[in-house]
Amino acid sequence: MYLELLLLFAAGFFGGVINSIAGGGSFITFPALLFVGVPAISANATNTFASCAGYLSGTYAFRKDLAAHKAELPRFILLSLIGGISGAWLLLQTPEAVFMEAVPWLLLFATVLFIFGGQLNSALKQLASKHRHASAVGGLLLLLLLLGVCIYGGFFNAGLGIITLSYLALAGYNNINTMNGLKLLVSSTVSLIAIALFIYDGAIAWYEGSIVLLGTLTGGFVAAHVSRQIPQRYVRQFVILASSGITAYFFFDIYG
Repeated sequence: MYLELLLLFAAGFFGGVINSIAGGGSFITFPALLFVGVPAISANATNTFASCAGYLSGTYAFRKDLAAHKAELPRFILLSLIGGISGAWLLLQTPEAVFMEAVPWLLLFATVLFIFGGQLNSALKQLASKHRHASAVGGLLLLLLLLGVCIYGGFFNAGLGIITLSYLALAGYNNINTMNGLKLLVSSTVSLIAIALFIYDGAIAWYEGSIVLLGTLTGGFVAAHVSRQIPQRYVRQFVILASSGITAYFFFDIYG
């Protein structure tokens, strides 16, 4: 019992530190919930709940950058609400065994995005700069792409921030503060509406999720004070190593 509590708090703590510095904390918190016996779908819903406080505080921190784009915010919020509740609904309709088989692939997808997200964003920025005068069809495709990103976020939270940044690069955004603010706004809105559905369905493991949440908040607070002393590349290398190892473990565990 105490070992489980310690594991969950430690996972939340390191997940909070990682999220504050490099992103990718779900690679730590989601497997930890599975390891202590939380069923896969409930672990995914609980991880969304535990991560949401960080998204909300981050969004607040970027409020001035978001205010400069207030005309665009209703579109982001509306699509995030629709996509988030759709993805959460799809998750709750998925049989536990089917979702568990999908976990290694979802983790692999998120890991690859984490590793190559920077290169992808650079390529998309170049593409966007060459096509700034997109047609109406292109604008519609961008809206559908954002909806797809939000559906993914409601279904599986890990990697949502990276995918959202890639979308923003494709949509022509290039100010990093604006992009981070919009990323966190999308993540917050998707998570909040998904959590509301998870609560209604009873999918959240409140005890385990609360311990992870406390750890996440503590880790984020500590990271705010020590982040300048920790080179981001070291944290990123740790996340890549951890996520690759965890993904390999789940492939072996499910298909081995």
